[in-house]
Amino acid sequence: MTHSATRSAPPRRTRRIVLLGLAVLGLAGAAFVVRRPLLMAAPQCLAGRWHGCYDTENGVVLMMLVGLPLAALVGSALALGRRAAGVSSAWRMSLAEVGLVYGTVPMVWLTLMPGPGAGVVPGRVSLVPLRDLVTMGPIGIGGNLLIFAALGFFAPMRSAALASVPRILALGAGCSVLVETAQYVFRLDRVSSLDDVLVNAAGAGLAALASRRWWRTAAELPAEQPHPAPAPAAAD
Repeated sequence: MTHSATRSAPPRRTRRIVLLGLAVLGLAGAAFVVRRPLLMAAPQCLAGRWHGCYDTENGVVLMMLVGLPLAALVGSALALGRRAAGVSSAWRMSLAEVGLVYGTVPMVWLTLMPGPGAGVVPGRVSLVPLRDLVTMGPIGIGGNLLIFAALGFFAPMRSAALASVPRILALGAGCSVLVETAQYVFRLDRVSSLDDVLVNAAGAGLAALASRRWWRTAAELPAEQPHPAPAPAAAD
């Protein structure tokens, strides 16, 4: 058993390195494709100006890419602290927490950006299923799939209670309903659409399927580990 476990360790480490390398290459490729729009917001962001950076899609995406090293440092610090405390799956839990927050908050921020008629145009609601999918287009559908993708990918890795595709779908739909309601209540000049809720939830569900092999199961929780039975009392 010891020899087999020792032999299986290098392949697992190799797979992790390969997956990490592919992720880095994917991010680098995506950044290269959209480099020109991102560089348009670079002067405002580097100057620390709110207008032209954090109130634009290009600026928010640029700052997400710039902040990746800091997010990696935070995740590493959390993991090392947990390992020192003897917590099992320290790296996975820390990666899940940082990835969930870092990948979801900026996307929600993008959906809550006010339009040109914010505060003037009354809220609009579209409750007919599948009607707005035609007007979204491929870019709109892809963007809606990504809004809660990080939530769907990392939440089951962090919590065994969410290690289920139906639960992630419900979570993604619930979060999307909150976002659509905020768009309507605060009159952000956006359409609160049922199709947005459906596509957001689908994105969370698909991302959950992609991370299924790394889900945290109930068997891995410390509370489920059996305690050793007390030794029988010695006979007189």
